[in-house]
Amino acid sequence: MIISTIARELGVPEAHVRATVALLDEGNTVPFIARYRKEATGGLDDTQLRQLEERLGYLRELEDRKATILAAIEEQGKLTDDLRALIAACESKARLEDLYLPFKKRRKTKADTAREAGLEPLVDTLTTEQDTDAEKAAAGYICEGFEDTKKVLDGARAILIDQFATDADLVGEVREEMYRRGRMSATVVEGREQEGAKFKDYFEFSEPFTRLPSHRILALLRGEKEGVLHLDLDAGDDEFYQGLIADRFDLDVTASTWLADAVRWGWRTKLYVSSGLDVRMRLKEHAEAGALDVFATNLRDVLLAAPAGQRATLGLDPGYRNGVKTAVVDPTGKVLATTIIHPHQPQNRWDSAVRELADLCATHGVELIAVGNGTASRETEKLSHQVADLLAKAGGRKPTTVVVSESGASVYSASSLAAAEFPDMDVSLRGAVSIARRLQDPLAELVKIDPKSIGVGQYQHDVNQTQLARTLDGVVEDAVNAVGVDLNTASAPLLTRVAGISSTLADNIVGWRDEHGRFPSRRTLKDVPRLGPKAFQQCAGFLRITGGEDPLDASAVHPEAYPVVRRIAKATGLGVADLIGNSRVLGSLNPADFTDDKFGLPTVTDIIAELDKPGRDPRPEFTTATFKEGVEKISDLTPGMILEGTVTNVAAFGAFVDVGVHQDGLVHVSAMSTKFVEDPHTVVRSGQVVKVKVMEVDVDRKRIGLSLRLDDEPGAPAPKPQRGSAGGGNRNSGNRGGRKGRGGGQGARGNAGGRPAPGGSLADALKKAGFGN
Repeated sequence: MIISTIARELGVPEAHVRATVALLDEGNTVPFIARYRKEATGGLDDTQLRQLEERLGYLRELEDRKATILAAIEEQGKLTDDLRALIAACESKARLEDLYLPFKKRRKTKADTAREAGLEPLVDTLTTEQDTDAEKAAAGYICEGFEDTKKVLDGARAILIDQFATDADLVGEVREEMYRRGRMSATVVEGREQEGAKFKDYFEFSEPFTRLPSHRILALLRGEKEGVLHLDLDAGDDEFYQGLIADRFDLDVTASTWLADAVRWGWRTKLYVSSGLDVRMRLKEHAEAGALDVFATNLRDVLLAAPAGQRATLGLDPGYRNGVKTAVVDPTGKVLATTIIHPHQPQNRWDSAVRELADLCATHGVELIAVGNGTASRETEKLSHQVADLLAKAGGRKPTTVVVSESGASVYSASSLAAAEFPDMDVSLRGAVSIARRLQDPLAELVKIDPKSIGVGQYQHDVNQTQLARTLDGVVEDAVNAVGVDLNTASAPLLTRVAGISSTLADNIVGWRDEHGRFPSRRTLKDVPRLGPKAFQQCAGFLRITGGEDPLDASAVHPEAYPVVRRIAKATGLGVADLIGNSRVLGSLNPADFTDDKFGLPTVTDIIAELDKPGRDPRPEFTTATFKEGVEKISDLTPGMILEGTVTNVAAFGAFVDVGVHQDGLVHVSAMSTKFVEDPHTVVRSGQVVKVKVMEVDVDRKRIGLSLRLDDEPGAPAPKPQRGSAGGGNRNSGNRGGRKGRGGGQGARGNAGGRPAPGGSLADALKKAGFGN
């Protein structure tokens, strides 16, 4: 059942799902399966495999829970064939728990006490003979604990309400209808208006559950958690739900005021409460899933950002009072020199700083200067340009200055990993080393930092931390293995992210390298302590050796497939080394001619493509943004300016862009294209260099509104995006997002994912979503 369910959900043949599950159960990693077992999986990529793996875990947990519940009900002697069939057919944990409700052990309730007193026959009478006089019927059931007819009828009502609350079909239907029909409403907690100003757009707010986007749900929940907002789950028309209850139990509430009262009480005291809790959980799960998707996409983009390459680099970690921390690294990332200069206030040793940096650059042949984008960044960038000009005038090499995100650099500096790597280096200087290295190779450096500290998340502290860690670890693993790792230069943290390599094995690889020198071939990995056949199978294809004994070791061809390459080389009459990169010969080959029982068409096709461009890097070419001269702080901005900047983060409602003023501007999703944009990630990605127009500037609140549509005019009504190809239509976007909520006006609130209402502020979308506050 699990196999068929996953196959149906993913839209792939059951045979491929079954084979993939078997591979996972054998201990194979997702990157290995995705790249080297395409015949078995039908070519599922790493994203699909992650989805399959997650769904497999859920469904297996569901099956385990079914077994537990079946055993518990059977122990009570209440398991029927029909109930067993219903439980077996469950595809969700919510439905399963609904079925288990009547049999679940619980504290003694009023209904249990009433049943023990023998009031159940009275309930049967009142629900089957509905024109019965309730008072007269109750008189015959007076007993200890139920000394008058009112108490008897209250007991009978408790029994009937308990029946409502434990009817699986009714509970499930009410829950679904509440989610489909209900709304989330928010009001400000009295007296918290000023403290909770960042949630101002939610002080009077209402929106249907089905239209609440991820970021808005998390903002509302955060506002509630901080004691600023009061949230109310409005289910809709009470009479509708009461009608569902009456219809389910075939009750004529017009024939009996007692039945009408019981149905009303059952809805308000039981089903509304339980359904409300379920809806909250469902909304939170939906919001967390959305936040995780945003975080994963942004993290993938940052990790796979273009590397500047192996060039000597000067890293500058800017600062005022404590100076600019400086580190020079060679093309391999080895630290050559460190120092601290004080060009800015209060010391103002500008000229000496220029001379010192110029001397460092000349001495070590620096080609790149990486400037962290924190405090004093623009001033330090100006300093680096003066250093470059001085070197050029002296006839030396003029280094290129690049502003680099320093998110997480301080976290790395204080980490045990940095302490082990630079035990004798001052903590403040380690950040400069990290900044320099992340320009050379972002992936190799950022794997040393907890992904949550890289600064590309959305409400990352509000989501399930276990799920967050699992998701981000998968992203890092997939990114590292997509690029590949140089076995002879990779650090232990980078090696740990390679498929099949644990932290212990990573340390052992580095230890072997320190003791024996370079790895001459991939097969030498087998000499590493505790690196057995399974680990070798998983990791070997992702580890590269340049200039080794076998030219194939520099490629992504797995050692198990080397015999295929030998056959291809023999058929062409060339040696393996002559075959590699020979596009003319490789382009003339028919992959089907080299398949066998072990290696099918997908694998052979991949092998030929890899031979054509061995070890190709999937990352884009290196480019940098050029910040406008004279624009160094937010007060330097004026509406209408066209600037170049770098996308630092992409959220569900837009993208944040660094234009060089220490405060990222927001390009709202509605200002990204003339077409309707459903997902901002279809237009921009983290790390991308873009041109933007400044639409509005609020210096006091540090808000910058930007547009990717360079023909937009500040202050003019924003053109309505047309439904079209840019990301597709979005039912949760556009003017629908700005529809008036209960008790609220039509301002910028509610427009995340759509076009701002007239007069609405693009920059206020940041506050509206509670993002970054």
